[in-house]
Amino acid sequence: MIKLSNGHSFEFMAASGALAFDGRGWLWDQPLRWAGLLRPGLFTIVTKSLTLKPRRGNLRWWNPFRCVRLLPEGAVNAVGLTNPGVDWWVKKVYPRVARSGWNFAVSIAGETLQEYVEIAIRLKGCEGLKALEINASCPNSPGELQWNTQSVIDTAKALKKQSPWPLILKLSCAHNYLTIARKLEGVVEAININSVPWPVAFPRQPSPLRKFGGGAVSGKAAQAFTWKMVRELAANTFIPVIGASVWDYEDIEKLFDLGAGAVAFGSVFLRYPWRPTLYVKRFQKNRPRAEPRRLFHDRPSRHGPSF
Repeated sequence: MIKLSNGHSFEFMAASGALAFDGRGWLWDQPLRWAGLLRPGLFTIVTKSLTLKPRRGNLRWWNPFRCVRLLPEGAVNAVGLTNPGVDWWVKKVYPRVARSGWNFAVSIAGETLQEYVEIAIRLKGCEGLKALEINASCPNSPGELQWNTQSVIDTAKALKKQSPWPLILKLSCAHNYLTIARKLEGVVEAININSVPWPVAFPRQPSPLRKFGGGAVSGKAAQAFTWKMVRELAANTFIPVIGASVWDYEDIEKLFDLGAGAVAFGSVFLRYPWRPTLYVKRFQKNRPRAEPRRLFHDRPSRHGPSF
C-alpha cells in the first residue's frame, strides 16, 4: 500500500485513460459497469492525460483501433494524448468527478515546464483530487521531458511549488529513471511506469502502427521492461513504486514481491475490462488484513537527502 502525504492510501490504481476522463470507462465498458463487473470505486482512478490546449492526436472516437492494436498478451497504442484540454475537463467533467465519491488523480502532459505549471494552476479549484500525475513519458507525443533528464527533474520541482496535491511521476524504461528518482526524493511521492516504446520492446520487428511512429507496448508483453524498473527503483530509492503491466491475477503478488507498493491496471482493461475488478475483489477476499506496504513516510532514503 502507498500512503500519500495528504493521507490518501491506495493499493490498486486504474492507469491513466483506462477508465476514460471521468472513471466511468469508455462506451463499451458501460454494460459491465451497470452489471457490477466493473467497479471504479475499487481503484484510485487516473484520468486520461490532459494537455493545456485540445490535442487531436491519433485517436478517432468512431475508430479507436485505428491507433490501437491488441497483441496476444497486451496491446500497442499510438493514441498521442488525444484530449479536449484541461479547461474542458475542469468545466465539463470535474463536476461529475466531484459527485462520484471515487478517488481521482489527474494526469497532465505538456511539451515544456511552463505548460505543466499552467495546467496545474488551472486545476487548483478542483478540490478533492488525491494526486497529480506528471506524464513525463508519453512515447507518442513531442516534448522535452521524453528525453531530457534534467527537464523531468526541473518540472517536478516546479510543480511541487504549485500543486496542492501529492505528485506522482510517470516514467518509462527509456528514461534515466534511477537518476531521476534519486534527484526527486522528497519531491514526488510515488513513481508510476508507462508503456514501452515499440522499438525497445521489439527492435527487430516492424510495428503494426509504424505510420504513427511505432507506438508503445503494454500488458504482459511489456513485463520484462516494466518489472525490471520496479525491481531497480524499489532497491535504489525510497520513493514508492506503482507496479505496471498486470495481466494475470498472479502478477499482483509478483509485483509486490518485486517491491511495488501498489499496482496499476492499464491495457488489461482494454482486452478484459472485467478482470481488474475481479482481481481486486479476489485479492481483498484472500488477504483482508494485508499489511500496509512501503508507506511514504516510513522508508528512510538509501542515499541521504538530495534536495
